[in-house]
Amino acid sequence: MKIILKYTVLLMLCIAQNIYGQKVAQQRNVPNVILIFTDDQGYNDVGIFGATDIATPHLDQMARDGAKLTSFYAAQAVCSASRAAILTGCYPNRIGIHNAFMPNSKKGLNTQETTLAEMFKAKGYATAIFGKWHLGDQQQFMPNNHGFDEYFGIPYSNDMWPLHPQQGPIFDFGPLPLYENTTVLKTLTDQTDLTTQITKRSVDFIHRNADNPFFLYMPHPQPHVPLFVSDKFKGKSKRGLYGDVIMEIDWTVGEILKAVEENGLTKNTLIIFTSDNGPWLAYGNHSGSAFPFREGKGTAWEGGQREPFIIKYPGHIKAGTTIDAPVMAIDILPTLAEICQADLPNTVIDGRSAWPLLTGITNESPQNAYFFYYRVNELFGIRYGKWKLYFPHTYRTMNGQKAGKDGLPGEYKMVDLKEIELYDLESDASELKNVASEYPKVVTKIKELADHMRSRLGDSLLGMEGTETRKAGEVK
Repeated sequence: MKIILKYTVLLMLCIAQNIYGQKVAQQRNVPNVILIFTDDQGYNDVGIFGATDIATPHLDQMARDGAKLTSFYAAQAVCSASRAAILTGCYPNRIGIHNAFMPNSKKGLNTQETTLAEMFKAKGYATAIFGKWHLGDQQQFMPNNHGFDEYFGIPYSNDMWPLHPQQGPIFDFGPLPLYENTTVLKTLTDQTDLTTQITKRSVDFIHRNADNPFFLYMPHPQPHVPLFVSDKFKGKSKRGLYGDVIMEIDWTVGEILKAVEENGLTKNTLIIFTSDNGPWLAYGNHSGSAFPFREGKGTAWEGGQREPFIIKYPGHIKAGTTIDAPVMAIDILPTLAEICQADLPNTVIDGRSAWPLLTGITNESPQNAYFFYYRVNELFGIRYGKWKLYFPHTYRTMNGQKAGKDGLPGEYKMVDLKEIELYDLESDASELKNVASEYPKVVTKIKELADHMRSRLGDSLLGMEGTETRKAGEVK
C-alpha cells in the first residue's frame, strides 16, 4: 500500500510539474513589453531622427535593430491627454481627459476605462510604472488602481512644485511628492538623481520578473522643465543642459537593453521609445527641437505632435526598417493586444492595430485619418494620407517673440487662423505653403471626415457635443 501511495504522490508531482511547465511555456509565447515615454521631447532630439549635437548611441542602435516611424503622432500636444491616449487606445476627449491636470484636481482617468496595465494583468503579466503619472492625483485615480502592481515616481509634471519660476504671480504649488505605490516617500527639492532612480527601479523589475511576462511603463519626467541631469552626464553634450538630459535618457535605454540581454530576454521582449508631445518652445535653450517641423508643444502643427518613435522586437520586426505611414498613440494598445493575444476593452476605443504595418504585410496606415483635438474638445486639424488640414482656431507661437533662457519661459503670442489651410506633407513637411485653394476636392473630403467625427466626439469650436464621449473620473 505504501509503495502504491509513494508512486501516486510521484505521479501527481510529475503531472503538476508538467502543468506548470506548460503554463510557463504558454506565458513565454507572448513577449514582455517595455514602453519608454519621455516628456516634451522634440522629433529632432535623437541622432537617428536628425540630431547632430546630442549623442544617442543606444537609441540609434535600437532603431537599427528594429524600426523607426517617421510619422508617429502623440494623440494630443499636452501631458495628461497624451498619456490617457497611449494607455487606453482612445482619443483623450472620448474619455473626458483634456489638457494637463493640476495638483489636487478632482478629476482623473476613470477607473472604468481599461489601461494597458489592466489588459496585461488579465494575461498574467507583472506590471509596473516608474516615472510620471499625471492622470489624476486623487488616490482612486493613481496607478495602483489602474492595473499597475508597482509604482515609483511623481503624480504630475516635475515643474508643479514651489520652485516654479512663476510661483507666486501665477502659480501656488505645494511640495512635489515622490511616491512608492500609495505611500509618499518624501517631497522633492532636487531632481538630479530622479532619472537614475527610475532606471534602477526599472532594471530591478526586469531582473525580478525574468521568469514571467512583464509590462514595464517608463514615463520619464524629463526633458520637461525644470531640467535636471546627474553628474555623470553634466556638460557632456553639444546642446547644453537640454542635450545632457537627452544623453542621460539614452543611457537609461542602454541600461534597459542590457538588463533584457543579461536575462536572455532579447528575442522575447518588445521595446518602444517615444514621447508625449513636442518641445516646449517658450523655454528657449531648455527646450528641444522639432526641426524640420512647424511649432511645438501646445499646438496641432507637426512640431506639436509628430514624435520620434522606435520599436524593437527581434525576429518579428525587420531590423533597419523605416516606416513613413502615419500612426498615432491611440494605435499602441490594439497593436500590443494583437501581438500579445490579449482581449481588447469592452468599451469603444479609437485605435487600430498597426501590426501589419510594422511587420511589412502592408505599407498602409492602420487608419484612414487622424484627428487633432486640443484644449477642451476643439478640433484643430486632420491628417489624411499625405495631407494635413487645419480648421480656423487660435494657436500660440514663439515666432517673433523673445525666447526664454536657462529655465525661464518666454511669452507666447496668440495667432488666429481665420481660414481652412491645407498642406502636402510629402513635399512640404515644414507646412510653409497653404494649398487649400489648389485642391478643393481634398478639402471637401476632409471636411466630410471632420463632420463624421464631430457627430461622434463633438467640437467645441462649433458648439457641438458628440454622442460617444464618456466622462472622466471625478471625486465629489
